Amino acid sequence: MDLHVFLDALTSKALREGVWVTITLTLASFGAGAVIGLLIALLRGSRFRVVRAAAWTYVWVFRAVPTLVQLVFVWYALPQLIHELRGPGFTPFMAATLALSVNEGAYAAEIIRGGLLSIDEGQRLAARALGMPPFSVFRRVIAPQLIRVITPTMANDFITMLKITSLAYVVSLQEILTNAQSQVSVSFRYAEWYLAAAIYYLVLVSIFMAVQAWFERRYAWTSSAGTAAGDRARFALPGIGAR
Repeated sequence: MDLHVFLDALTSKALREGVWVTITLTLASFGAGAVIGLLIALLRGSRFRVVRAAAWTYVWVFRAVPTLVQLVFVWYALPQLIHELRGPGFTPFMAATLALSVNEGAYAAEIIRGGLLSIDEGQRLAARALGMPPFSVFRRVIAPQLIRVITPTMANDFITMLKITSLAYVVSLQEILTNAQSQVSVSFRYAEWYLAAAIYYLVLVSIFMAVQAWFERRYAWTSSAGTAAGDRARFALPGIGAR
């Protein structure tokens, strides 16, 4: 391996630009997927059987079909089915974001559903008995607990999403791996460029792992006497236990 070529690859503009595309794609896809997942998780708890079946079908399909197949389908097949997607307006970034979002939504739905099932139903019933509307019950009673329960798993899912964005090379999105492959096709220096790309992924994942650790400490359940009163005040229902 040529050290000079490796250092040039590591500091290249191509990989630096690919980093920002990767981060943007990860944030956009994960954010949209989390919203879809919350909606699907709530629909899976619907009292209507048809709604529950539709939500279950969504999770089944997008968890069963490989992510790579979903990306290829959205980029190549979807424009043939939806004429409005034909032409330059449908960019690789849009295709990758759409495919990864619906894919993430299926996994996020199961994570959020598990978190919702872990919360005692009695708290919801008590809040409703006090006259709180459903949205306020979710925002003030359910959501704070749900965030704490699902934060570690969702953070791990975010890191997985960051790595999955490398599959966007199939739609010619100029992310880290695509740019590395472009440089390899010119220089034929496989070891140097792919190692540089791997280091970029390693650094990005390490940064987000540190952020994950901070979130877990921020939303960790505490049982010490010094924080118990604060927790009760923070999550108490209006007019109950709060001073």
